[in-house]
Amino acid sequence: MTDLPTWRDRVRRIGDCGYSTLLVPDFPLTQPAPGPMLATVAALTDLRVGTWVYASPFRPAWMTAWEAHSLSLLTEGRFEMGIGTGRPGIEDELRDKGLPVQPPSERLAQVRETVKTLRDLDGPDLHTPVAMAVLGPKARALAAEVADTVTFALGKQSRGEVEELTREFRTAGDVELALAVSVIGDKVGAHMAPPDTDTAAFRAADALAYLPDDQAAAVEEILRRREELGFSYFIIGADFAERFAPVVAELAGH
Repeated sequence: MTDLPTWRDRVRRIGDCGYSTLLVPDFPLTQPAPGPMLATVAALTDLRVGTWVYASPFRPAWMTAWEAHSLSLLTEGRFEMGIGTGRPGIEDELRDKGLPVQPPSERLAQVRETVKTLRDLDGPDLHTPVAMAVLGPKARALAAEVADTVTFALGKQSRGEVEELTREFRTAGDVELALAVSVIGDKVGAHMAPPDTDTAAFRAADALAYLPDDQAAAVEEILRRREELGFSYFIIGADFAERFAPVVAELAGH
């Protein structure tokens, strides 16, 4: 969302900071489309790349699967497809774009069809990792069946509430749990939560979408969440990337 040279420089700096993966959201017309952006990132750096996450109502299932499979090929296996049924309020955006507004059950069926088509395109020699953003029981059940990585669409849910959500996946053994951290200290990650989010309320609720700004405390909390809840994949906003680089360095190899 800035000029191209600045964006390229930022991508390279993120790669140099030790992060494993660069993710982009699916916000039509506010930035270039995810596919071209991620192919460019993969050409500029050694980072893995992924969508966080494709909104299934925007495209036919076969088109999303084709793009994801193509990105896997072009990045030599460094792409992961994040997919979900769409963020809150997406219905208005669909109407503005002249697209049908489907009920949640149909959107979830579209996610299933996208993953099935992706697996067919990948064939036996390629496996594009699939990440799903879920919350409700039907979405969680589908994720347990088809996803490699699962994240929860969290606000200021407490540690205890999130522990309930993770229980079924921790017993599965082969699903990685991911945690999107939208608030660090008193700052909110762009596009990860509304800009007027009450950061003090997140902190008071012991919300897992919150991390302390103090780097030593953040390292301790990340390790605690891995040990107690099974989270091993943490997502933070790009605006925090350089500030949190020492945290990445401290955790490398753990």
